[in-house]
Amino acid sequence: MDVSNKKLISCIVEGMQEVKAKSIKIVDMSSLEAPCPFFVICEGTSNTHVMSIGISIKDWVREHISQKPLSSEGYENAEWVVLDYGQVVVHVFRHETREFYDIEHLWADAEITEITDII
Repeated sequence: MDVSNKKLISCIVEGMQEVKAKSIKIVDMSSLEAPCPFFVICEGTSNTHVMSIGISIKDWVREHISQKPLSSEGYENAEWVVLDYGQVVVHVFRHETREFYDIEHLWADAEITEITDII
């Protein structure tokens, strides 16, 4: 993982942890044929929590490394918010939505790193 991706992923995780996102995982797909090299996935406990996690990530990354997502989707219903940073795509799910789509399972042969929840 190059330094810029590592720094971006670190900032994304910090933005998630700032508002107590749950079950954070970093999916390294750089050795696979994948749409992008990295996913960072987490979940919130409610639609409001999912929305606040997405906002926290955008603000944290912009404030700390002056980077904005290329696009973002999902704030309307806040079941699944996606932030596209090019090399890194962030997925913020409601728990039920995450289980339904199970994107970690789709990329099960990728290297997956779990981040311990902040209590």
